Amino acid sequence: MKRALIVGCHGQDGRLLLEQLKAKDYAVLGIGRSSCVTHGDLAKEIFCEHALDVVNILDQSKVLDVFRIFKPDEVYYLAAFHHSADTRLAQTIDIFTRSYDVHVRGLLCFLEAMLAQRPESRLFYAASSHTFGTVESERITESTPLNPICVYGITKAAGVQCCRLYRKQHGVFASAGFLFNHESIYRRSDFLSQKIVRAAVAIKRGLESELKLGDLSAVVDWGFAGDYTRAMQKILSIEEPNDFIIASGIPRTVRDFAEASFKAVGLDYRKYVHETPMPGLRRRAPLIGDAAFLQSSTGWEPSVSFHRMIGEMVRHEANRYGLVLSLAN
Repeated sequence: MKRALIVGCHGQDGRLLLEQLKAKDYAVLGIGRSSCVTHGDLAKEIFCEHALDVVNILDQSKVLDVFRIFKPDEVYYLAAFHHSADTRLAQTIDIFTRSYDVHVRGLLCFLEAMLAQRPESRLFYAASSHTFGTVESERITESTPLNPICVYGITKAAGVQCCRLYRKQHGVFASAGFLFNHESIYRRSDFLSQKIVRAAVAIKRGLESELKLGDLSAVVDWGFAGDYTRAMQKILSIEEPNDFIIASGIPRTVRDFAEASFKAVGLDYRKYVHETPMPGLRRRAPLIGDAAFLQSSTGWEPSVSFHRMIGEMVRHEANRYGLVLSLAN
């Protein structure tokens, strides 16, 4: 039985990955901010015997204990600190510090633990398209220079560089995946995708009358999160560690997302969605990924279409209120 350690188990990707690894009969130990989760008798036995109720990922001794006790074959470092896009908050020392702690310091604790306790372990680091900032090329590849322009991107880029350093200097199997926008029913409510989905259902139920969005023509590379967590597993299954773009490669607009969401509940988005430009909002070049290297290296292919993904999100939201939808997509 393989053993997997998921750091950031309560987030969207952590929850999907846990479900997928359960189906593959892994022993799984998930580490969250306030609690741990387990799957499999082995993980539960270790969990109970050593009382691993909470693990501080910044405490090197605790992380070493996890490796010594659980002996993971695979480590998925998915921990992320998301903060408000408000420019008044985004550049504060506190935001930088908390982002660096989660995206870099915690990662280093796990890389060091691999060296000390489990050098045969394989680690996946969840990086982000935000590490590329603004780019000139139409498609982003693994050779596109890192050029982050936000705190999240800067600290995620630092995490990528840590993985590169450890695999080059210490021979650690540490791969990074640059995750482009990916959605599922587990996406947090404050993300744009969920705001649109929830508004469509609320308007269908007669609880709201309109949805205001800042820029309907903004272009996004959207994919299904479950496909991206499958990619993570494939990346750890190949012979050599590397960095990979994980993306759909298909540009979509916010208008496309809104249209599909409202169509799923039988409404015309044009009657309810209103574009309300935000003061000071600057349009940036779209970030569209090229996953050709991932596909040729691992055989990965996305399996869930844009419209099916949105349909599942809308159906899940509608089911919360007993609203049964018959979706065409």
